[in-house]
Amino acid sequence: MTEIIKLDAIIPESLSGLRVDQALAQLFSEYSRGQLTKWIKAGDVLVNQKVCRPKDAVRTGDQIEIAAQQIIHDDNWQAESIALDIIYEDDDVLIINKAAGMVVHPGAGNQNGTMVNALLAHAPQLMHIPRAGIVHRIDKDTTGLLMVAKSLQAHHSLISQLQERTVVREYQAIACGVFTAGGTVDAPVGRHHIDRKRMAVTQNGKPAVTHYRIEERFRAHTHLRCKLETGRTHQIRVHMAHIRHPLLGDPLYGGRFKTPKGMTDSCLAALQNTHRQALHAGLLGFDHPTTREAVSWQIPLPDDMQRLLELLRMDAASHTD
Repeated sequence: MTEIIKLDAIIPESLSGLRVDQALAQLFSEYSRGQLTKWIKAGDVLVNQKVCRPKDAVRTGDQIEIAAQQIIHDDNWQAESIALDIIYEDDDVLIINKAAGMVVHPGAGNQNGTMVNALLAHAPQLMHIPRAGIVHRIDKDTTGLLMVAKSLQAHHSLISQLQERTVVREYQAIACGVFTAGGTVDAPVGRHHIDRKRMAVTQNGKPAVTHYRIEERFRAHTHLRCKLETGRTHQIRVHMAHIRHPLLGDPLYGGRFKTPKGMTDSCLAALQNTHRQALHAGLLGFDHPTTREAVSWQIPLPDDMQRLLELLRMDAASHTD
């Protein structure tokens, strides 16, 4: 099944001089650069009402128009009766608290047991919404809040709010090392030039901004709150690793396991047995697609992260002069 996608934008001064495919990847970040390039090559993208090539440069004020077809869902996606932790639901939106270990979209090696499979069973009408209504992702082993659009109007509204960077997304994380102060990481994120399963800070990546502040310091770790200004794949994990404070338990970006001397056995065992990144999407807010009222949800840390913080707190207290 396909849907007609119609998008338009005007090139801002900040994107002037970029290739068409590069500019579109920033303007319409909910679509992959590969998908946008296919549309350009198919003649579905017009710049000032003219067909263009991916390598053509854009200038400030150029009018972009896209009229293309997109597959709404993969015909192999199947509804499955899988329990969902539903925080809120109405006719327009669905807010889910995603558990660790659940993949959001079906893909290679994960055709079943995903959030999409569960959503299609819970709300079959999502079969007619792009990507089953999911407008942003959370990594498999990250927990927390995810928003789903239940109508095309809601889908368009939430996508627009993400583009305009007005959606509030705040995460809690446990990072390795002791931070001296909060701050901001403003560094582009793209595919690693060698390992395509990883992301990295790279000159040709998409703009990515993460704000962070300190919640609590321990002897060799820090509890952080991270607020996303953009939403790139693995953004917080990549940014924290980039500033040499990878997230505790991160299997991709964690680096060497280090602990301070004299750590209690229980705390050491808990840290060594942490096999997922200590990251939780705890706060989500946006303007409701129908009422236009500001709405938000906040949920506590999952049990495993709460236990880690308790142990780190006890370890720190045992070494206080």
